[in-house]
Amino acid sequence: MTDSGARIVRLANFVGPRSGGLRTALYELGRGYRAAGHDPVLVVPGSHYTDEDTPQGRVITVPGPIVPWMGGYRVVLGRRRLVTLLDELRPDRLEVSDRTTLRWTGAWARRHGVPSAMVSHENATALLGMALPRWAPVRRIADALNGRTADTYDTVVATTGFAAAEFRRIGATGLVTVPLGVDLERFHPDLHDTALRASLARSSELLLIHCGRLSPEKKVERSVDALAALRARGVPAVLVVVGDGPRRPALERRARGLPVKFLGFVPDRDFVARLLATADAVLAPGPAETFGLAALEAMACGTPVVAAGDGALGEVVGDAGVAVSGSTGIRFAEAVLELAARPEVDRRSAARLRAQRFDWPTAVSGMLAVHGLEGGVESWSGTFVSRPSATR
Repeated sequence: MTDSGARIVRLANFVGPRSGGLRTALYELGRGYRAAGHDPVLVVPGSHYTDEDTPQGRVITVPGPIVPWMGGYRVVLGRRRLVTLLDELRPDRLEVSDRTTLRWTGAWARRHGVPSAMVSHENATALLGMALPRWAPVRRIADALNGRTADTYDTVVATTGFAAAEFRRIGATGLVTVPLGVDLERFHPDLHDTALRASLARSSELLLIHCGRLSPEKKVERSVDALAALRARGVPAVLVVVGDGPRRPALERRARGLPVKFLGFVPDRDFVARLLATADAVLAPGPAETFGLAALEAMACGTPVVAAGDGALGEVVGDAGVAVSGSTGIRFAEAVLELAARPEVDRRSAARLRAQRFDWPTAVSGMLAVHGLEGGVESWSGTFVSRPSATR
């Protein structure tokens, strides 16, 4: 232990300047660890080496190349550099947010007597199902990958039941569920902006927003197709797409002739909050989401969500929106109309109430319990999250 509590070294790959939900989660958890009296150190890839003290604790950026065709994500390659850094940092706990290129760090932690946790930010079964041909043994491949991960770390942390299911399927031990949170002050219904709405849509039009990375696994085309289906039915609606990524050129071509505005990456989080609070509904069609922070931020703003029903979003959204069973734009359009038929006051209050079940202090307490640094906490799903204290 350090004089300021436990040193929690956190490693993450596939991080870029626009990493969205992962970057937000890393920041909020680090800030919470520090507020609890611990010493969080985050190690991420970047264009050059930096070492800074920030509100989320010490952040060390290690040079790493950009991964081709992934819209700017970087990774740290070469184990020697990270081993040297880990040896210097002497962590009391190790927390890893990458189960592929950094999985070897679990073995390093075990050799050094450091309790380790891997946070599962994706569902391997779902991602492989989208990437591999239909004849591929997706489940068998995912089970093998997940088995190696579970064997490597003391604890696997899932953020939802959907994220945990593939580890339960293989009988993984040390599996706990700790939901993420949302900043309920930054994302609030009072941010509804009449002037902003007038600049984006007429008063007679439904204002729909898609917020997130424009990458293949997010299935953003479903949002564009939903708008096309609504317009084909004579429903006045417009779509605003917030975010950037490798799929943007193809999506812009798909949206030709439709009232779709691509805003690109918006770095101003307060402006994003105003956009979400001003929308009539937010579309979240990604089928492989293991939590969905953008959807939760929309609900915190009092805006209902139409979400894919084949991932974790249905768990998170609950009665604050509609989980779509089916992958067509028509089904998403029908769900938008179902939401629009509900009284506005009811649907907005339901969204805010649902979001209030998730907050960052609870998420931080859950993760500290995983690390054996705090007593167990009761998660939103009723799962008691606890770990025995571990010492070096």
